[in-house]
Amino acid sequence: MSNSYKLGDRTVKRLGYGAMQLAGPGVFGPPKDHAAALAVLREAVASGIDHIDTSDFYGPHVTNQIIREALHPYPDDLVIVTKISARRGADGSWIPAFSRQELTQAVHDNLRNLGLDVLEVVNLRSMLNPHHPVEGSLEAPLTVLADLQRQGLVRHIGLSNVTPTQIADGRRICNIVCVQNLYNISHRADDALIDDLAHDGIPYVPYFPLGGFTPLQSTTLSAVAARLDATPMQVALAWLLHRAPNILLIPGTSSVVHLRENLAAADLALPEDALRELEGIAA
Repeated sequence: MSNSYKLGDRTVKRLGYGAMQLAGPGVFGPPKDHAAALAVLREAVASGIDHIDTSDFYGPHVTNQIIREALHPYPDDLVIVTKISARRGADGSWIPAFSRQELTQAVHDNLRNLGLDVLEVVNLRSMLNPHHPVEGSLEAPLTVLADLQRQGLVRHIGLSNVTPTQIADGRRICNIVCVQNLYNISHRADDALIDDLAHDGIPYVPYFPLGGFTPLQSTTLSAVAARLDATPMQVALAWLLHRAPNILLIPGTSSVVHLRENLAAADLALPEDALRELEGIAA
């Protein structure tokens, strides 16, 4: 099993880092411990992580500004992936932001707050339903993003919270280098999609790989973890790495201790009997 995969025209390690938890509660406002947020980012890069996932609507602006403070000037091998199509209300609500002006502003906000001249990968996140993919045309916003790519502000384009039909339609507008959807050991609606993308060499990046705001809980997961002298979250991450070669992981944490636990999942071997048990979690 390879520990790296192609993302755009770069090759990254399959275990990366998601920066969403660096903002305050509800991904809104500043973190309670600014120094700890800087420390976890610096530890991530020092540990060899070369793929960080973020967005300027985390905070908003907060997470990207922390990334810049912690890591700029960035290592040559670091790939920062961001996403656009939402803005935050004063109450922390998530508001669709799909107009040409809003999308263009979002790209410029990401560039400014990250301190970059060009964004390596920008995911267009569907906000037709904020919680799960629903059918509907993304042609208009994706065309705007493709225009920004032609202007040299964006190097590569991905999609998030989307259906297979939207991916196929999107690939007729521009090259799609990754797909970021909800997927983990107990939420497996995208099983067939992952395999189809693997066939085409396109990375699949599961968000909420550990369950998100409601962490995964399973007696099977806990039992397998105890047998392997690992944590349930390490087993859940190791299962995802085993699931398909094109899966890139971006587990998030604001803790250096948890970051190190997550990184150790890359070296966790899952025996056949454990894999059989884990397969039953989603049944």
